[in-house]
Amino acid sequence: MSEKLDKIDLKILKILQENSKITNLDLSKKIGLSPAPTLERVKKLEQSDIIQSYHAQVNPQMMGLNVKTFVLVSLAWKRENALNNFLDKITRIDEISECYIITGEADFLMKIVCKDIPTYEQLLFKTLSQIEEIERLKTLMTLSTVKDSKVLPYNYDEV
Repeated sequence: MSEKLDKIDLKILKILQENSKITNLDLSKKIGLSPAPTLERVKKLEQSDIIQSYHAQVNPQMMGLNVKTFVLVSLAWKRENALNNFLDKITRIDEISECYIITGEADFLMKIVCKDIPTYEQLLFKTLSQIEEIERLKTLMTLSTVKDSKVLPYNYDEV
């Protein structure tokens, strides 16, 4: 990022992470600017890719998606083009909502959300275990969520 964020930009970012549906008028009141410069600042944050998008946070349980697991994946690196083939295959699996390259005991950490245990079992045995590039899978089953913050840990009062 070429421009330094000032105190007002940081306030905007914190408020929008807490509630992206806030109106420009309400946002302007909270940060102490009139609506026009507030909107200009938000547009600048969007154009500079600091604000990447806006999303509705949907309750998975209300949608009947009651199982969330994290799966550690170790790749069979000896297979030709293992990484690209693996990535190509998992991007087509809707239940995999997040995937990270990690260090430690595995190569990837995937977050999987699905309806129930039988659905997860089917995904595990009929889909994931059929990906030849996967050498080992280890499932970490979540029991409940104790924290799920959407606000990045940043000192929003600095500057």
